[in-house]
Amino acid sequence: QVHLVESGGGLVQPGGSLTLSCEASGSDFNVNAMGWYRQTPGKERELVARITNYDTTTYAASVKGRFTISRENKNTVSLQMSRLQFEDTAVYYCKAETYTVVGAHDVREYEYWGQGTQVTVST
Repeated sequence: QVHLVESGGGLVQPGGSLTLSCEASGSDFNVNAMGWYRQTPGKERELVARITNYDTTTYAASVKGRFTISRENKNTVSLQMSRLQFEDTAVYYCKAETYTVVGAHDVREYEYWGQGTQVTVST
């Protein structure tokens, strides 16, 4: 079992900056990738940014150039958000894609989600 702890959400004015952090903890797991997703009421959860254990990054078009995802270590990722807009208001969720080697030829993959942290962009 993997537990994700998110931090850094809050209230910020338009044009401001905020950094989210997510740490994965548990036993006997390896991280393939970690990412941030967001969701607003009535809408589906959407990818914001994702980083693999090879440091390959993916960004939603709406945040490219404003947000940066990075890995502090193999189990901790940060999302630096700048030039925030009203449309960035959402609950942000951290996701970890992990694998566990069960046997000589048996690898199990899992996905874990954090509880979510609110980001509100408002005057």
